[in-house]
Amino acid sequence: MIVKYFSWIRENIGQAEETLSLPDTVKTVADLLDYLSKSSEGHAAALDVRGLVRVAVNQIHVQHDHALSADDEIAIFPPVTGG
Repeated sequence: MIVKYFSWIRENIGQAEETLSLPDTVKTVADLLDYLSKSSEGHAAALDVRGLVRVAVNQIHVQHDHALSADDEIAIFPPVTGG
């Protein structure tokens, strides 16, 4: 699974993307965010406020209860505003 990070989330984590092999217990976006939060202090800081974290799976915005597959591309980013 490829996970890409954007904006201040990328800055806190310290990298733009990573390729992960996840344990079988990671089944949803929420599970993934929990798993990532435990992987480093940067991940924990970036993903601390889940209400501010937006996720796209295979370039489609999804809710945190969305099911994941091993070959998904995940994008994690803050809310987007226009103007």
